[in-house]
Amino acid sequence: MYGTGFIGRNFVHYLVTKDLASKIRVADKVPPQMAWMNPVHSAAFASPIVEFKHSNLISSTSAENAFSTDGEPFDYVVNFAAETKYGQSEPVYHEGIVRLSENCARTAARCNVQMYVELSSGQMLSSDKKPTKEDSKCNPWTNLARHKLAVEELLKDISGLNYAVIRPAIVYGPGDRQGITPRLLIGAIYRYTKEKMKMLWTKDLHMNTVHVEDVCAAVWHVFTHAKPGQLFNLVDKGDTTQGKISELVSQLFSIQYDFMGSVLSSMAKVNMSNVVEDINDKHMAPWADACQRDNIVNTPLTPFIDQELLYNKHLHMDGTKIEQTGFHYSYPELQLQTLRQVLDDYIQMGLFPRCLLEGDTYYDRPADDYEEGGVDEFEDH
Repeated sequence: MYGTGFIGRNFVHYLVTKDLASKIRVADKVPPQMAWMNPVHSAAFASPIVEFKHSNLISSTSAENAFSTDGEPFDYVVNFAAETKYGQSEPVYHEGIVRLSENCARTAARCNVQMYVELSSGQMLSSDKKPTKEDSKCNPWTNLARHKLAVEELLKDISGLNYAVIRPAIVYGPGDRQGITPRLLIGAIYRYTKEKMKMLWTKDLHMNTVHVEDVCAAVWHVFTHAKPGQLFNLVDKGDTTQGKISELVSQLFSIQYDFMGSVLSSMAKVNMSNVVEDINDKHMAPWADACQRDNIVNTPLTPFIDQELLYNKHLHMDGTKIEQTGFHYSYPELQLQTLRQVLDDYIQMGLFPRCLLEGDTYYDRPADDYEEGGVDEFEDH
């Protein structure tokens, strides 16, 4: 697997702790020692059954080497690899998503793996009326998702490849940096600046989620239960919206929040690049100040949110198809406690400035003590 990133590290931990594999090979450009892993994930990679192979899978030769064995071939392969940053150029996405995935898939076919799983994107259709299903007509609303869809299409033409595709919603959990975590950081920043947190659009904007442990469990389930060529959405039952995320963040940091509403947000959209730049500048300055105060010289965390993710685009998915194969979600909805676990993990690793929480009740109040509706929800304008 391509695997020291957010989902990959959690999958290694999942396999090791549940004793599901006799040998695990992880291929990645970034070695575990440089991947900002917490002690739990580091311990999983230290298991004697885990082998790390330094690989740049954009190279077909490197992909071939990642699959090479002296004995029995690998039964299952999962590709978590991709250029995951938003706002990148067409050549960067083509190389880091399409070419990389094609190299891995064609090599897997030649190696006769029993099942190859490709992790795609849930950003395939922006619909607020009803949740999108696997057979809904695709209209990807980010460049990243557009290239993921190209990968889904090319997999169909690879002879001899037994594969399945998983399209996850926004993935969160320990090690998350780009899903929900930027909004956690922004919430902490507004607590730090003692301001009300304001967001574009309305509380009804769908931002469906899935916990990383459910992603890991789903990959293993698909290995052993899916038929070749099947496609599965992966999304919890909570129908997470921007309003729900904001409410949980407000409870976590004891802040207030509001939304600009559709009219003002649509006006801002006319000059969106400047608006997004101003928003990120507003967040980055206190973040940098807090990091300096706590002597955090280097951290992978950032409150920066790319412009593509700030449009009025719904991530609204139906995740019941995979349940019909016997899969069950262990985290049916986004909860305060799971968000706090993400933040606590980074605090303990010294990657999140504790000064952002000075004077707060964060350290004195267990996550379980928070109650829904603890902060008044403001009306949309």
